[in-house]
Amino acid sequence: MKWLNLTLLILFPVALFSPLMRAGLLPIFGLDEISVISGLQSLWGSDPVLALIVTTMAVFAPLLKTLGLALIDFNLLSPRVLPVLHGLGKLAMADIFLISLYIVLVKGMGLATVETAWGLYLFTGCVLLSLFLSHHAAKAKP
Repeated sequence: MKWLNLTLLILFPVALFSPLMRAGLLPIFGLDEISVISGLQSLWGSDPVLALIVTTMAVFAPLLKTLGLALIDFNLLSPRVLPVLHGLGKLAMADIFLISLYIVLVKGMGLATVETAWGLYLFTGCVLLSLFLSHHAAKAKP
């Protein structure tokens, strides 16, 4: 399981730069791909407080959790921090919820065209795998 966790250190950065969705006003003109990183770049210019919250949930929480689990797996960190790491995983799941809510709202308004892309599934899979691994670690460690 510890090697599966270490693969997340590779997959999370890939997921952050991969396209979550394609959006545009009219599909005739083509759709722009939006990733977590590109979304954060535009958000920092318009709303720094929200950008800080999303950066924490989408970037720092999953990576810190994965690093923490790796340190526990290699006996470099006490298993007593598992509840904190599990909470970090929930923050990343909240980010997926916000992205999904955004897609549903935009599609429902009919003002723009939004399509989900493969990066959303990759990011969701990484977060779910991370939650599974922390749950498994909590059961395995007393």
